[in-house]
Amino acid sequence: MGLTVCRTWAFNDGHGPNALQISPGVFNERVFRGLDYVIAEARKHGIRLILSLVNNLNNFGGKAQYVRWALETGINVSSSSDSFFSHPIIKDYYKAYIKAILSRKNSLSGVKYADEPAIFAWELMNEPRCASNSSAPILQAWITEMAAFVKSLDQKHLVTVGLEGFYGLNTTKGPEVNPGEWAASLGSDFLLNSATENIDFASVHAYPDSWIPHADLGAKTRYLSQWVASHISDGDHVLKKPVLFSEVGSLVYMNNQGLADEDILLKTIYDKIYESAKMRQAGAGALIWQLLVEGVEEYGDRFSFVAWDNPSTYKLILKQSCRLQSIFAKSSWSRKLYKDPCSGQLP
Repeated sequence: MGLTVCRTWAFNDGHGPNALQISPGVFNERVFRGLDYVIAEARKHGIRLILSLVNNLNNFGGKAQYVRWALETGINVSSSSDSFFSHPIIKDYYKAYIKAILSRKNSLSGVKYADEPAIFAWELMNEPRCASNSSAPILQAWITEMAAFVKSLDQKHLVTVGLEGFYGLNTTKGPEVNPGEWAASLGSDFLLNSATENIDFASVHAYPDSWIPHADLGAKTRYLSQWVASHISDGDHVLKKPVLFSEVGSLVYMNNQGLADEDILLKTIYDKIYESAKMRQAGAGALIWQLLVEGVEEYGDRFSFVAWDNPSTYKLILKQSCRLQSIFAKSSWSRKLYKDPCSGQLP
């Protein structure tokens, strides 16, 4: 499909059989070798990885697991998951995890993760949110501290936050661009968080089916167009940073004309990014949540699909890859050993 960047998890915290971090600083070597394999295979196939370091959600442990670890050791800490962002011991747990990941020497290639060319960027957290909006300053301080810490260990890779892209209470854009009043009360702020010094590019998610579930397709498409345009404009004029839509999710079903609604929404984002890229502006790309292959469907959710089982979506992805490739010169990461999927494709 011509894809060159993939985002995936570099975490699984807790007590399950496939947990990577079993307890603070204690790792399952078998699972770590699995991550080694993912990185080695990505390098072999010319794919670069965005690796997320912890989850805001409870899936695969998340920030709540770090708080539980602190409570289990008798540390006097609030049971609120916001303690993850503020308590010094929990922050030390997370810093130790970052250090362990970045200093890991791949068992297959012998290359330290901090030196690995197949890694494109580190993501501080998947979808950071606060239990209370009063914790917003604490989240901002955490982003500043952790981005600087990553950069102190690794100057070769980019760093992003992992935001959904919601505007905070103190921004004028919130009421007109956010999907609802609720989005401004989660403690995150796209502009403030993304402007942090050691954050190299802004991250945004897009889930119109979840955020405005009762809207019809036309309304979702108009909303999505505004959402994308607003963030790209902010990247150009306010942040002066690239903007990557690192999760784009849509339910897969067909309309009366046999066209997948997912394709209409995806094309809306792709067209906006392509127009931005043509002008060398901030629109950097869009990653679909969630592409699967056969045999791993158990890891999917209601937004997951196997691309080649959805031919129209497959063609749309390929077309976007090829027309972006037509703008930017192919790097050494192009798949030199494989047939160019864009050969004969028109932008």
